[in-house]
Amino acid sequence: MKHLLPFHIYESQTTSGLTKKQEAFLNRYTKGTWSVNPTTGLVDIQGSFDSYSVNKGEKSFFGVKFGNVTGDFACIGNKLQSLEGAPKKVDGNFDCNQNKLQSLEGAPQEVGGNFYCHKNKLQSLEGAPQKVDGDFRCSSNLIQSLVGAPREVGGDFICTFNQLQSLAGAPQKVVRNFFCEYNELRSLAGAPQKVRRNFYCTFNPLQSLEGAPLEGKGLFECDKFRIMRGEWNMEELVKILEYGRLSQKAMELILTLPILNPTYWNSKISEN
Repeated sequence: MKHLLPFHIYESQTTSGLTKKQEAFLNRYTKGTWSVNPTTGLVDIQGSFDSYSVNKGEKSFFGVKFGNVTGDFACIGNKLQSLEGAPKKVDGNFDCNQNKLQSLEGAPQEVGGNFYCHKNKLQSLEGAPQKVDGDFRCSSNLIQSLVGAPREVGGDFICTFNQLQSLAGAPQKVVRNFFCEYNELRSLAGAPQKVRRNFYCTFNPLQSLEGAPLEGKGLFECDKFRIMRGEWNMEELVKILEYGRLSQKAMELILTLPILNPTYWNSKISEN
C-alpha cells in the first residue's frame, strides 16, 4: 500500500528544497541574500545573519544547515541548546552569547573576526574553532577546562567568570590581551608563553605564578601586585625586588615567576 504525504506537508515544500517555514526564517534574519549551494546542499549567505532576540528567542535553526557566510553570523539572546546547523565558515564575527548552550559542537571552524560564546552553560570548549583571527570570549560559563580552545587567537582571549582550576589547553599564541580573572586558579600552568599586550589574572586564589608567560610587552596584574608596562623582563623584576617596592607576600609570589627561575635560565644557557 502506498503512503501519500498529507496535503499540508506537501504544500509546505518549495523550489529551494526548504520548507516555507525555513524560507521565512531565512528571509526574516538575513541581511543580504541567501541561496542553497547545489554542491553541498547547505545555505550560503552573501551578507550577514542576525537572529538577535530579547523576548522571543529561537530554539533552533529550524533544520536549516548553513555553509559559508561572507559577513557576520549572530544568534544572540535566543534559547539555543545546540549549534547544529551553524555555518561551517564565517568571514566576519560569530556570536552565540546568551543562549543555553552546553557544548560548542557544530560551531564554525573558520572565523575571520571575533568568536563570542559567553553567558551560556558551557562546561568545556570542545568543538571551538582552532584559529580565530579576532577576539575569543567564553566568559560567564561553567567551564572547568580550556581543552579544545583555539590554538591561535588574533585578538583578546577572555575566559573570565568560569570554574577553571588550570589553564591547560589555553591558546599558546595570543596577539593582544589574556584575561583569566574570577576563576579558581592556584597557578598559571598552561598559560600562553607569549602575550603581546596585557595579562590579567586577578581574583584567583593563586599560590604560585608557575607557568606565567615569559614574554609580554604590556602589564601583568594579579591580586598581590602589578608589573607595569616595560617591567616584564628579568632586569626590571630584579630592581623591583631589590628596592622592596612590594609587600613581603607580593615579593614571595613574584619570585615564583618563571622568568626569575634559575632552572629556566640554565636551560637557555645550555641551548646557546
